[in-house]
Order: sequence, then structure tokens, then C-alpha cells
Amino acid sequence: MAAVRCDLEDFAAEMFEPFARADQRRWGGVYLRGLLLDGGRKSVEPMAARLGEDGNRQALAHFVTSSPWDAAHVRARLAWRMQPVIKPTALVIDDTGFLKDGDASACVTRQYTGTAGKVTNCQAGVSLHLASNGSSAAVNWRLFMPGSWDPASPKADPVKVARRDKCAIPAQVGPRKRTESTRSAKIWHMA
Repeated sequence: MAAVRCDLEDFAAEMFEPFARADQRRWGGVYLRGLLLDGGRKSVEPMAARLGEDGNRQALAHFVTSSPWDAAHVRARLAWRMQPVIKPTALVIDDTGFLKDGDASACVTRQYTGTAGKVTNCQAGVSLHLASNGSSAAVNWRLFMPGSWDPASPKADPVKVARRDKCAIPAQVGPRKRTESTRSAKIWHMA
């Protein structure tokens, strides 16, 4: 990490430049560095332990959960930054399962995931990647919200619906469908 730290700090400064406050920009960079460090779990507590002197668990948790910034703006900056680097020849849409032992995380339910090759307890994320023969980058993503988490769905599970507040899912957010076209990677070649 030491060899690329300056480049990573420059990249983080570019991505988080529109943030209103300096502390948001600082903790955005620290969080990005934490995501890139070795270690299996990428939740705040284990990341903070790996970050050494920058491992302020409370500040990282505040950045992730409470700090007012718009992820869509960061994703847009990332897409604009990566397009000339990757020179994409294809757009790839894929879904990925994030296996979960418990049900405390947002949108966890028993569902099929190719990650495990079976129905299991997981979150499902859908992502958009810019891709070329030599590289790719995810530039947009979101969690799939199963009907069991939607109070308006006939499949609503009262326990999961009650978890929405603890997971900070806004009331106006409804189910996000994972259609057949995203169950396995789809590639659109660009002209």
C-alpha cells in the first residue's frame, strides 16, 4: 500500500472533491484505503483495526452511515475518470451474491446466488462495468431488494420489513427487481 499511497490519495481527492466538508473528503479517502487493504471483512470495525493510526472506528462509521454525501455523484465521477483509462469496448451487467450468516444486513434473504451455486442466505448486488480486453471497472451498482423487505409486497416478511429502519432504508425505496437479463452476466459490445 505504501508504494501506491500517493496515487491513491490523489485519486481519492479527485473522487471526493465535491464533498462539502474537509472531514468528509478525509474520511472518504481513509475508507477507500481500508477497502483496498488485505483482510476478509470489509465492515468498519475490522477495517479500522487494519488502518493503524487512521483507524478511527467512530469516524469511519459516521462517514459510512450518517455523513450526508451522494454516492451517485461519486459513481458518476468514477465513470468519467475510468472511461478514458479503460477505453471500454463493452458494458457488462452482472449480479453477485454476498453470502451472509445472519440477517442484520440490508436486503438479506434466502435466494439463489451463483456465488454459492444454490439458494442460501445472501444479499444480491447488480453492477455495471466498463470493460475492454485488458481491464474493467464497476461504475454503478445497487442492492437487489427482495419482496420480503417491501411492506407493500404480498411476499412481505414482517421481521424483515421491521429491519428497514435499523438498516436505514428510506420509506420511499421499494423493491428493485433482478430480472432474467441480470441473472448471468450480459455484455453489450460498443461500436
